[in-house]
Amino acid sequence: MSVHLSEQELQRRQKLVELRALGINPYPPEEFKVNVTALDIKENYDRDKLNYKDISIAGRIMSVRDMGKACFAVIQDASGRIQLYIRKDDICQGEDKTLYDVVWKKLIDIGDIIGVTGYVFTTKTGEISIHVTTLKILSKALKPLPIVKTDDSGNSFDEVSDPEFRYRQRYVDLIINPQVRETFKKRSQIINSIRQTLINAGSLEVETPILQSIPGGATARPFITHHNALNMPLYLRVANELYLKRLIVGGFEGVFEFAKDFRNEGMDRTHNPEFTVLEFYIAYKDYNWMMDFTEQMLEKIVLDLYGKTQIPVGDKEIDFKAPFKRVTMNESIKEFTGIDVSGMNEDQLRDVCKKLNIHVESHAGKGKLIDEIFSEKCEGNYIQPTFIIDYPVEMSPLTKKHRSVEGLVERFELMINGKEIANAYSELNDPIDQRERFEEQLKLQERGDDEAMFIDHDFLRALEYGMPPTAGIGIGIDRLTMLLTNNAAIQEVLFFPQMRPEIVANNDEPKS
Repeated sequence: MSVHLSEQELQRRQKLVELRALGINPYPPEEFKVNVTALDIKENYDRDKLNYKDISIAGRIMSVRDMGKACFAVIQDASGRIQLYIRKDDICQGEDKTLYDVVWKKLIDIGDIIGVTGYVFTTKTGEISIHVTTLKILSKALKPLPIVKTDDSGNSFDEVSDPEFRYRQRYVDLIINPQVRETFKKRSQIINSIRQTLINAGSLEVETPILQSIPGGATARPFITHHNALNMPLYLRVANELYLKRLIVGGFEGVFEFAKDFRNEGMDRTHNPEFTVLEFYIAYKDYNWMMDFTEQMLEKIVLDLYGKTQIPVGDKEIDFKAPFKRVTMNESIKEFTGIDVSGMNEDQLRDVCKKLNIHVESHAGKGKLIDEIFSEKCEGNYIQPTFIIDYPVEMSPLTKKHRSVEGLVERFELMINGKEIANAYSELNDPIDQRERFEEQLKLQERGDDEAMFIDHDFLRALEYGMPPTAGIGIGIDRLTMLLTNNAAIQEVLFFPQMRPEIVANNDEPKS
């Protein structure tokens, strides 16, 4: 199929031809040595002017203000933006005025990447700028950048703020909305803070298989593929839990992984089919220890990011100062529905769902019914960090039974701003009990529940060699990043979120 080019794109391709005709390579192969950044200049020039007499910097042209034989331009590098002052007599050598009159004024466009050398000075209006002495084109942009438009209130709109455009063409979003980069810098800081905390606790970072013969460790619908050489189905992992617990069996006493997991389920503002989870397992601990550890770790992350524990999230302020409130699941359901579900059987729970106008599938078992009641009526009420603890055994096939309350397990979920952020257990290490729980999941599969767990016979074999008492947790990194960067959509914290196939007009080639 032919590719439709706009008038501007055709003009830029013609400029490419003209640059090459002048002997200028628009994509030069040699290194351009940079010795300073825009941020470095802006932060340090006033107090250390001697170090900025001979600078070399590269960046993308974001604007140009022509003044005849001189002009001002703004370039953007990874650290920010800075103004250039470009004068014809400075960048042209001898009688050859081509560099300024032809190349700079006619063949270079906004969006092109250039490298310049020169010295820093302050303009009459007080703006720190670079007086350019040499200029070199490093990359010719063949597509124009979107124009940032603003309304009377100063709000940007059109492509610059259109999520459909921004998520599909994140590379352009990062250029024209540099504040978006801050979200991803903070995401990296969050991960690094967690990693350092876990390493300091004596744990080992590991890697486990993404392609699995059994999609174990969570109740979720998997993606299925086929391995040709082995002639067998494989699954993209829905969780890495069972592999990490195999390592605890093998003698490691603390392991963690930042795992890419995949679930073949719906997409919305808080769900993407590919997502990142931290899973952490530590021997000889229980869920009480893990609650203490989790609240201390989250408090540290927020302090690392902002230097304080209280941060804005939407129109609320959330305080991450430990300790966090702890509420049992049955207490929560009773508080927000007035109904005590403890001890109810499946039929009674189904009647409760009907009374509360909660739709449930006919194949849903007791655990899923309770989960639906909590999700619909309780979860959204927990704005400040709260541990929901002590779940019904039917909801948690990998969790150790409660030490003192029949029918419950030692599990908690951390709720913040009405969403689940973490899920943790005292891990089930009784291989006979675990086999019975897996068999219950198999019965749910037979009833039509395509999210029920498979039986992992190798994991059961591992447990039979003996796994020490263990605490484990999974933390959704994407949701945590949303929370700590004050973003309401998961797409804002993923560089390249999953999208529907792009429909392209004007005979362009279709893109995915």
